[in-house]
Amino acid sequence: MSQSDPEWALVGETLRLCAIPSVTGDEAACAAYVEAELRKTPFGVERVGETVLALSPGVDSRPLVLLVGHTDTVPSKPGDGPPVVVDDRIVGLGASDMKSGLAVMLELARRLDPNRLAFRIGFVFYDKEEGPWAISGLGPTLEQVGWLREAALAFCLEPSDNVVQVGCLGSLHARVTLLGQAAHSARPWQGRNAVHAAGRLLVALEDRVPRDVVLHGHLYREVISATLVQGGRTRNVIPDRCELNLNFRFAPGRAVEEAEAELHDLVAGAVSCPFQIEFAERAPSGRVVGDNAFLSEFLRLNGNAVAAKQAWTDVARLGAAGIDAVNLGPGESAQAHQANESTAIPLIVESYRQFHRFFSWRSGRPDIP
Repeated sequence: MSQSDPEWALVGETLRLCAIPSVTGDEAACAAYVEAELRKTPFGVERVGETVLALSPGVDSRPLVLLVGHTDTVPSKPGDGPPVVVDDRIVGLGASDMKSGLAVMLELARRLDPNRLAFRIGFVFYDKEEGPWAISGLGPTLEQVGWLREAALAFCLEPSDNVVQVGCLGSLHARVTLLGQAAHSARPWQGRNAVHAAGRLLVALEDRVPRDVVLHGHLYREVISATLVQGGRTRNVIPDRCELNLNFRFAPGRAVEEAEAELHDLVAGAVSCPFQIEFAERAPSGRVVGDNAFLSEFLRLNGNAVAAKQAWTDVARLGAAGIDAVNLGPGESAQAHQANESTAIPLIVESYRQFHRFFSWRSGRPDIP
């Protein structure tokens, strides 16, 4: 295998990207590396904070397609080591989510001639995706870079095992505070136990079955889960407060306000004590792209399976900006955020070849890697 072989290049690029620490909020080094590499290509490069963008040069009427990826990772876990190749896999923090997708993007920028393609291409490498929805670098980038909204289609290279995943669930986090009355634990009848009141809510959540929603033939499952619980002051005092974090994952087509109302009604119907709800984070659902002509061309050329995205991704933010967007990346969904995260090298190579084939198929060029 020579250095000109795309497999060699993609493996090397994924290893280099995984070796650059880029936990959410500390992406400067990764952004600097990406910018330096893009400036060696024919694409025009610009920055918005720690987000790096590149666009085909010149102005023409070809449709614009975006490749979008985030540079940050979750924090490392005990046992995580430097990135390595093990058999046909790359093991390293971010290998699936989503340094392998970034490697595909960079290698396409190096190898494609932007003047001889079927489309204009825009690359977006943005920061802070793994943090709260409100701090993501993609938000201000969409506000400040006007040409992004010209896109006819966007691919988010989130880990999807090279399956085209359409839409995405919305995500709502609510801090629920149950209010009781303190008392000595030897005389509990003189107070009101907020932790016991939480038990009724937890039973209601345990008994709640996922709600199946089918859109454009794809199944989304709406679920509400308690993810954090905290209550009590000391061992011999009846707790007067209990706090829970509830996470509601809701299907495309449901507004955030509707999800908030349903969560409020669930709590009100399950507890008999006073309570407060603070909605701490709201991420809208992503609309399902079902009739985009360019996505249909991509699927015809490459034959990818199509499925629902049972999670939240920035296809929601792109969709809200009027851009048709889907998830498609070489990372493995089951490996995202795992200790010793990894992905298969054949998935990375196939992702590169699929995008190369799509961008160049109408240009009269042979399908060269």
